Amino acid sequence: MNEFQTVLEGGGVIVLDGAMGTELVRRGVESVAAANLSYPETVFAIHEEYFKAGSNAVITNTLTMNRIFVESHGMDIDVKAVNVAGAAIARSCAKGKGFVLGNLSSTGQLLEPYGTYAEADFLKAFKEQAAYLRDGGVDGFIIETIFDLREALCALRGCKEVSSLPVIVSMSFSTEQNGGRTMMGNSAVDCASCLTEEGADALGSNCGDVDPVQMAEIVRTLSQTTKLPIVAEANAGKPRLIKGKTEFDMDPATFAMGMSACRLAGARILGGCCGTTPEHIRALVRAIAAGGKTRI
Repeated sequence: MNEFQTVLEGGGVIVLDGAMGTELVRRGVESVAAANLSYPETVFAIHEEYFKAGSNAVITNTLTMNRIFVESHGMDIDVKAVNVAGAAIARSCAKGKGFVLGNLSSTGQLLEPYGTYAEADFLKAFKEQAAYLRDGGVDGFIIETIFDLREALCALRGCKEVSSLPVIVSMSFSTEQNGGRTMMGNSAVDCASCLTEEGADALGSNCGDVDPVQMAEIVRTLSQTTKLPIVAEANAGKPRLIKGKTEFDMDPATFAMGMSACRLAGARILGGCCGTTPEHIRALVRAIAAGGKTRI
């Protein structure tokens, strides 16, 4: 059992970081996916600011850097190089400060019969990416922004097949109503039950079309379904299209209040997703402290 697994099972609150992609864009980086290779100093700086804000763990900038996503989107990116670099940047920043979680996410494609890919194809891609992150020295994995439970299970199995490191799986929900539903129609209950049975070490919700308070309802359902630690990483409010650009404009104080609702609903791994900044995480840390809850 590694140190992060011990902390994960310890019962305390773990504070993750906030957004990486929207932060890179805010700082003028156009190619977010390749930033580990082209703007490593900017990625490092963002990790560092999250640690200073109070994060216990940062997440590698490798969200969709699996081979299927890269190749099907025509990206001129070396899959091994971008993942190894992402792990190395976070690892060098985290020394003496906290943990590093290797980030995996959607392939951007659909499984049969809705798409052309078999589960074996997804499994192969996730195993490859997880192995690169493992070799880069991550303390665990976090699978995020997944809309299809079948794809999430492929990613979970891929991580488990190449490593004994802990794996957190976070689904994206389109609504908190009717027990919470992903874009593919998976319910929060089904997600929690299946992911628990398949050996996830923690599970929860991130991104999607819900605000922090709505996410708290999903967290409540998840926590009533599984005994695993629950993660909540909300966006800085609901996405809004302004002048052709997607904007997230929830201020840090309001975000922290909503995330406090997630904490009360049962989440103990808390962080931010799209639109959140180090200031959002700093406000979250203050809110946790004000509620009498201590970090690890």
